[in-house]
Amino acid sequence: MMTQRQSRLSGFDNRTLFLLGDEAAAYGALYAGCDFFAGYPITPASEIAEVMSRELPRVDGYYVQMEDEIASLSAVIGAVWAGAKAMTATSGPGFSLMQENIGYAIMTETPCVIIDVQRSGPSTGQATKPAQGDVLQARWGTHGDHEIIALAPSSVQECFELTVESFNLAEKYRIPVILLMDGEIGHLRESITFPAYEDVAREERRLAEPEVESFGGEDVPPMSHFGEGRFIHVTGSTHKASGMRDVSTQAVHEDLVTRLCRKIVDACAEISSVEEDFVDGAKIGVLAYGATARPARGAVLEARRAGCAVDFLRLITIWPFPEEAVKRLADRVDTILVPEMNLGQIAREVERFTAAPVLPLSKIGGVPHTIDEILDAIRANGSGSGSTVGQRP
Repeated sequence: MMTQRQSRLSGFDNRTLFLLGDEAAAYGALYAGCDFFAGYPITPASEIAEVMSRELPRVDGYYVQMEDEIASLSAVIGAVWAGAKAMTATSGPGFSLMQENIGYAIMTETPCVIIDVQRSGPSTGQATKPAQGDVLQARWGTHGDHEIIALAPSSVQECFELTVESFNLAEKYRIPVILLMDGEIGHLRESITFPAYEDVAREERRLAEPEVESFGGEDVPPMSHFGEGRFIHVTGSTHKASGMRDVSTQAVHEDLVTRLCRKIVDACAEISSVEEDFVDGAKIGVLAYGATARPARGAVLEARRAGCAVDFLRLITIWPFPEEAVKRLADRVDTILVPEMNLGQIAREVERFTAAPVLPLSKIGGVPHTIDEILDAIRANGSGSGSTVGQRP
């Protein structure tokens, strides 16, 4: 018998619609099996909550508007342990408030999805303007040693597809996954073609047998749910495989946190996704992600038409950092240009993998790069001479 979700979403099978990136991400969550959303309205992410509030009751799901972003992620975590596939959506200030609970979700191995539609900051900043200033916060915003998974879409179609992928990665590795959208992509309106509901791959939660402990025994242990007749102790404190606290034994903490990191580090090659477009004879490479990858790609194509060989690398996975792909680019070119809507956050990371100059082409203030701005930088540095495009403050 067709479920309520199948009946509703199958109506979109193979249809092409004109949607915002925010709206596409919400539908991606529904296709992935999300049945619980808790959030608080914030520009430029509010359209995600609007779609979820309308659609979740139609697919036998639950929408809750919380009093703030701290409570929102708390509700998501609780819903997951009760058996839901759950998510929230926010922007920079709300993402800052969520950091403690992101750490809690990492420590308790709670699979969930957090969409951050980035806007200009710090603080309230330019509330309606796009930015890419949360890239390092996504990686290091919560304290302690940890790993995280974060993806960055560059189109409305990818907002849908990478939301599905975010849920699948969260379930596979028992970790919160961050979809690092930005305000430009979130409020961009493009055509999107929906897949057939039955054709979407969904990673289902692996549940533990009654005698299996939920926090050890293997790098990604199976999970347990509340209300299924067994005792489960879930704590953000250092804990043993049983879940019981042990905050004084050094070996317990080391074993736990090392495993939490190892399960992502060892799977980096499998998790990482990039778009590589390399050409013979390139002396300069352009590395970009998210909305900035669109004008960057245009500038690379214009440069090639003018006879300048330029390599292009788009990061789809931001964290864990796709270091092998970056090394491949660094081994090919003399100079790497990194346009981004911040003051060089990913450029700093790229510098770790090459001795060649890494030149940040930073732009802040809520106005995206143009093709001509990036093309001028390519022309100025295409000889591989190492002249600088932008200096960090």
